[in-house]
Amino acid sequence: MTDAARASQAESLGVSRAGLYRAVRDGRFDRIARGIYRATDADPAEWEWVEAAARRPDATVCLTSALAYYDLTDVIPALLDVAVPRGSRRPATDSAITWHLFDRATFGLDRDEIEIPGSGLRIGLYSEERTIADVFRLRGSLGYELGRDALREWLRRGGKPARLLAVASRLPRSRGPLQHALEALT
Repeated sequence: MTDAARASQAESLGVSRAGLYRAVRDGRFDRIARGIYRATDADPAEWEWVEAAARRPDATVCLTSALAYYDLTDVIPALLDVAVPRGSRRPATDSAITWHLFDRATFGLDRDEIEIPGSGLRIGLYSEERTIADVFRLRGSLGYELGRDALREWLRRGGKPARLLAVASRLPRSRGPLQHALEALT
């Protein structure tokens, strides 16, 4: 077992639940979070990402964490920002994760999946354009500078404003502020 797995999956991996718990006690497996385990010799991985992906198959990295992934901000997020569809239950987690509820109608907009290095698990990640639009949409709670600075860096790298505005037009409360910021920066 090299990937992260839940205790309920232990038998499908060739070990009983009791055997898994003994392996943890003997130091052959690590407990990442409640009910999630990995072999101690597994490649290093971001444990918050692993826990989010293991808890919710639709978990999607968003907001400041996605900006940091794309290197569009200098902010180092203290917590992993993860979106799930509105109406879903926010999982109880042991890791430093902030769960955000995004509208079901737009949840899949510009969402892709990436593999979490060293885990074999996949997690959702919003595109650069969707992330910038979301940061502008939630500027009241995230701060106005975060979106402006990310937009400036994205434009410096050759980002296409038409693509960004197309994404923003499908999200509430983001197109207008984005358009004003684009006019000011270009």
